[in-house]
Amino acid sequence: MPQRTPVSDEQLARAQYQADPLADDTIAAILGPWPADLAVLGRDGALAALEPQWERLRQVNRAIAGWQTNADVAHWQAPVDLPAAIAQPLRRYLEAAHRLPDWADRAALARAEAMFFDQGLLSVLLLFCASLPECYVVPDLAEVLHTTGALEQRTDYRIRSTAAMIFPVMMSGGLTDPAAGGVAQVLKVRLIHATVRHLILRGTPADAVLPGAAALAPLALHGPAAGMHQALFAHGWNVPERGLPSNQEEQAYTLLTFGYVPLRGMRSLGVPATPQQERDVLHAWNVVGHLVGIRDELMVESMGEAQALFERMQQRGRAEPRQPDHRGALAGALFATLAQVIPVAVLRPFPLLLCRRLIGPRSSADLRLDGQVGWLSTLLFALAMGLVRAIDTVGRWFSPGFSLARLISRLLGTQLITGLLMDQTRPLKLPEHLRAKTDQMLRAWAAGGRA
Repeated sequence: MPQRTPVSDEQLARAQYQADPLADDTIAAILGPWPADLAVLGRDGALAALEPQWERLRQVNRAIAGWQTNADVAHWQAPVDLPAAIAQPLRRYLEAAHRLPDWADRAALARAEAMFFDQGLLSVLLLFCASLPECYVVPDLAEVLHTTGALEQRTDYRIRSTAAMIFPVMMSGGLTDPAAGGVAQVLKVRLIHATVRHLILRGTPADAVLPGAAALAPLALHGPAAGMHQALFAHGWNVPERGLPSNQEEQAYTLLTFGYVPLRGMRSLGVPATPQQERDVLHAWNVVGHLVGIRDELMVESMGEAQALFERMQQRGRAEPRQPDHRGALAGALFATLAQVIPVAVLRPFPLLLCRRLIGPRSSADLRLDGQVGWLSTLLFALAMGLVRAIDTVGRWFSPGFSLARLISRLLGTQLITGLLMDQTRPLKLPEHLRAKTDQMLRAWAAGGRA
């Protein structure tokens, strides 16, 4: 990446009111203007008036389901039955968005992919017990997730959707091989972010930040929303006070939860990467950030930069508490789901206890994870972590690659991926060829003998 100075507080403040013009304009062109005076139409009248927009969203979803490989998005041809009013904006979007940035280092991407595969189950464990929980610490991010209903009501779906984005990105050649699917998955996610913004704001972010723009009051549709899109549209949002939903600062923070937070977790568990590996991983996620529409100045290249920016962003989020506060409910739903796939009752709190160790007391308090856990589970976890650290320290005197921590992560990680990611009755939402490769990778991790 080009050399740059650390992001300033002024830049972060502006980033709260900046979104993604390319993706936002694409969704605006597809959906068109929203009907006015919905609040006075009653539930049935409002939903009927909005049906053209919901139908266009359904058509978009069917179209982008065909974006299965990187070659698909580089050479996309619209289905013959897709209206031109949808096909043309999507084509312009892909033409502008599908290329890697000029500063992308393919050798660094390959090394980051190799490290992800090598760490395997530890990577998944850190995703579940550190990356996802840290996403919920920022109140506005938590509120959007709560509004979609994807965590409290469909927690396993959210977990699997996140894995379905990360695995194609970090597989061998995920961002560089035309037959892989990382770029295709990221560009789908970018459009989803823009759709969420457009629905919550009932229009474009550019209009929402114009001088004099008022806060959007919730819409009373005289009954529960019929789905996620309706829930987002009716939710309301105070842009002057809160900035844009899914804004540049929040997206840059989320990017750090997938790049920086797992590396920090590896250090905490005594399985650190080399400085070069850490730079490679951060670089890979910066490339993802570029593809998903994050501004280059909000990215980091070193662990020191990442730590400083991550902590500043958390501090800024905590300075603006929200009521009601949904963070605890989101985290509670996550760890209840993780506990369900662990067969031994005394071990079920281990993912929560590991999360508390990885994210620290302040974030644990934000997520209300500092409550009571049975004394036996707490004692067993503390003994296991202390024993692992002591044995690893001694073992590495004799063998630099010795790692009991890898064994522990294998035991716990195997339970989580088997119960949540390898359920053949609910396959990961991936193209068939990527699903087969992912399943093969997960089975190799579960059976791996390096620990």
